[in-house]
Formats: sequence, structure tokens, C-alpha cells
Amino acid sequence: MPSFYPVFLNVEGRRCVVIGGGQIAEGKVLKLIESGAKIIVISPDATKGIRDAAERGQVEFHLRKYEAGDLQGAFIAIAATNDPVVNQEIFQEAESQGILLNAVDDPPRCSFIAPAIVERGPVTLAISTGGASPALARKLRENLDGSAELDWADATNVLSRARQIIKDKQVAVDPQRWQCYMTPELLSLAQSGREDEALEQLMAGLLGNDAQDRCSNIGECVSGGCQYRNSTTGNSAGSRGRMPQTAGD
Repeated sequence: MPSFYPVFLNVEGRRCVVIGGGQIAEGKVLKLIESGAKIIVISPDATKGIRDAAERGQVEFHLRKYEAGDLQGAFIAIAATNDPVVNQEIFQEAESQGILLNAVDDPPRCSFIAPAIVERGPVTLAISTGGASPALARKLRENLDGSAELDWADATNVLSRARQIIKDKQVAVDPQRWQCYMTPELLSLAQSGREDEALEQLMAGLLGNDAQDRCSNIGECVSGGCQYRNSTTGNSAGSRGRMPQTAGD
């Protein structure tokens, strides 16, 4: 089983060829449409969804079987034929031209695989088992789809604005400090539409010397977590514990 390298591809305006016209192919086509790809579908038959997309001008549809040369100029290709012989022919053409290929349910003939996707606004989680168990990937996707952790996607705009301000100011902020100030209060402000207040609160924490007893000294923001007041035990500012955090912004 290959060990796949996880990556998100920018296919906007790029030629993407889909061989096959069934339900699985339709799902691939719809996702490519969302991503702004230039889509060519080749199949002797196709679902109503693919035909409708072709009528709307979202897809270039060729009503025939695959032929050698169909991948010419493609950025990526998807083989959804259920025919291992045809898949092999497509794979050989893709390999010879250096074209990324996803052969559905055929990992040995894939140069990339399509993960299970969880989306919340601009946030996308991709789940893969490396082709070992699509059922497990789906199970994880369904469980994560209802996770309260995805509520943080609602704060994406605030966090993006803060990141741009930090870049414009050309200052260094320890990744732990971001984690320390991504608080429930910040999320609540963002979700209630008070993004400017949320941004002000976040920036005060990221750039301030002392706020809410967290990171009283920016030098304390090191791998392992920011120091903070243990309000549940009533400890004083001089008796603080460690809050483990995850690096990154």
C-alpha cells in the first residue's frame, strides 16, 4: 500500500479530465465545479447531474469511451470506470505524461487519492486511511461533522484579520500565545457578529505585555504552554500552572 503525501490542490481554471459518468464520477465532478476547475467528462453514458452540468456550461461532455490521448494537457485526471483494463490504460497515459491520477477504488493506479471531507465555512478537514478502509474514513467524517470543535471555524475571519495585522506590523508572536488567546469568549464574540470586539481582544492578548493573567511576560510563551492563573483553586498570581497547547496559528 503506498504512503500518500497529504496535500490540497489548487485546480481553479485548470484542465481536469474525468473518465466515467456514474454516480461516483458525478460526485467528483460536483466537487471540481466547486473548486473552479475546467472539467472534461468522457463517458458513453452519464448521470442526469453530469448532463445538467454540461447543459449549464460547467462541464465539457464527450459521449464516448476513453481513447488514448484524452489526458493531453490535463492537470489531474480521475478514472471512475469500474473497468480495470481501461483504468490501466488511463494510468499508463497519466504516468507517461506526468499527470496526477485518481483511479477510484484502485490505489495501485493512483498518484493521488481523494479523502473524506468535513467542511465548515472556509475550514476543510481531510480524512484518509491511505485507501485501507474508505468505510472508516466515512465513519470518522460523520463523527467529526457534528463535533463542537468545528465551531472554531466561525472565528476564521477574526483570526485571519489578526494574522494579517501581525504580518503588516512585522512582529514575531510565539505560536503558543495564539493558542492561549483563542478563548471561548473570543469565539462567542465572533459567533455573535461582534468581530471587531473579538479582534481587539485578540490583538491585545497577542501584543500586550499582560492580559487576563495569561503570558504576563511574552518570554513565558514557550513550547509547553502559557502560564495562567488557576482560578478554580484560588491560587495567587505567583502560583500558576501550565496549560499544554498546540503550536501553530
